[in-house]
Amino acid sequence: MQHPTAAAHAGQAIVDSLALHGVKRVFAVPGESYLAVLDGLHGAAIETVVCRQEGGAAYMAEAHGKFTGEPGVALVTRGPGAANAFVAIHSAWQDGTPMVLFVGLIPTADRMRESFQEFDPHAWFGTQAKRVFVLDEARRASEVVAEAFFAAKSGRPGPVIVGLPEDVITHEFTGPLHQPIAVTEGAVSPHELEHLTQTVASARKPLIFTGGQRWTPEAAATITRFAETNGIPVIQDWHAADRIPSTSPVNAGSLGYGRTDTAARMFEEADVLLAIGAVPTDVPTDGFTLRQSPDAVNILVTIDTSLRGRSGAVTSHILASPVAFARAVDGMNFGLAGEWDAWRSAGRQAQEQLATVPDYATLPDTREGTAHMSVVMGELVRRLPNDVVSTFGAGNHCAWAQNYLPTTEFPAQLGTRNGSMGYSIPSAVAASLESPDRLAVAVCGDGEFLMNGQEMATAAQYGAPLLAIVMDNGQYGTIRSHQEAHFPGRISGTQLENPDFAALARAFGAHGETVTSDGQAASAVERALKAVQEQGRPALIHVITDQLIALP
Repeated sequence: MQHPTAAAHAGQAIVDSLALHGVKRVFAVPGESYLAVLDGLHGAAIETVVCRQEGGAAYMAEAHGKFTGEPGVALVTRGPGAANAFVAIHSAWQDGTPMVLFVGLIPTADRMRESFQEFDPHAWFGTQAKRVFVLDEARRASEVVAEAFFAAKSGRPGPVIVGLPEDVITHEFTGPLHQPIAVTEGAVSPHELEHLTQTVASARKPLIFTGGQRWTPEAAATITRFAETNGIPVIQDWHAADRIPSTSPVNAGSLGYGRTDTAARMFEEADVLLAIGAVPTDVPTDGFTLRQSPDAVNILVTIDTSLRGRSGAVTSHILASPVAFARAVDGMNFGLAGEWDAWRSAGRQAQEQLATVPDYATLPDTREGTAHMSVVMGELVRRLPNDVVSTFGAGNHCAWAQNYLPTTEFPAQLGTRNGSMGYSIPSAVAASLESPDRLAVAVCGDGEFLMNGQEMATAAQYGAPLLAIVMDNGQYGTIRSHQEAHFPGRISGTQLENPDFAALARAFGAHGETVTSDGQAASAVERALKAVQEQGRPALIHVITDQLIALP
């Protein structure tokens, strides 16, 4: 254990412990309940990114966890601040994302007295977090940080809450700093590897299914090499389409909303499914309808001992992270790639067709004063660097990012798998700050953008040169589509009157463009990219689209 250089309050010990765990930045909305931690951050090497709403700050921490594999850290105050942050905790819980949320609490003497902004963190967060800690002894401040990070990273990752009573964190801390606790990657036993080899080698239609957390760029590259060497097609989980590059000859698409019929058919017909990191949950199985046969051969590779979210049969559970599994199969060659050519090519052809931006001449007519989102995306894709990072929240607009934006270098895609809106801008801020050399493109809906669009101010303040594409069709499009399916012609509660998003971006200090016709798309994209790539400024393109052209 490492001892602090001098006696300090517990707030300082928490900051010192964060530094010991390699934390480079925290995302915060300040509150009087955790002033001692803010004091500890004064002059620290850790960057404090001051956000405009707790939901945005917590989303940034969640996105940091997805992007780096290390817990993102958010700091919020009690009561209302904690409530605003809850949306990101739910996202992290369902997506298995490592993050730690520090929440300032009322003084210990004021508990159970209906004090100002009092709440019970165990009751609020207990069902949506891996652990909930409340620091009641200053001497344990560093230990609690270490335990929180271990819980967030180990097994299936997830969110952890640390409650900080405002009096306790001002008390003197004289104990040692607690070193990080090592997290196991699991392993593949010789018996499991032999069974895997025999099972896959005997298959007529093997399929790899990837997703989940605990991936690294090295693991993604190794699994890609394993699949390509053996000619095994790969289907990826919804909003996790960056484990295998979009350009790979084995990439057969993704499951979930917007998937191709070919991907669903292959998932159902595969005689051996090798799931790496992902498990067949309700979204990839079309609401527990695909691959539900009790006789299906499913080999699930996941470090999660509980197999949370799993549906369908489990033939074998290999308790290993994608990192450990990649090491085990690196260099493995079944010598059967040619036998699986036809099976693989059908999925690849369907995915290539889905990812091809349609010819402009084939697009349906759009009303005057509107543009095709496909045209804007086509002009953007032609100018993108290979290592672009795409971010999006929830809604029909996500299809343009899912279908057309390349994913060639893991991590390359940040989205929520729980259908949570307001994620696109905060996640792009987090990715841009972490890797400023990579272009972050946020694809937003008009309703989705305004749920956390104020974080464009954070992007401008901290020099996060992201590009936001806002699709404005004047409605909550996903709900409108459901409405038309169930109650056709009876539009209710889905229509929006939107502001000038480009002007709003300029007010935040970003570059703003408005596109109201297809002919404006190319020049608008060029100017926005110039602002981002040459001037280091965030930029936004406001695309006015026709309500009746909802999907690519």
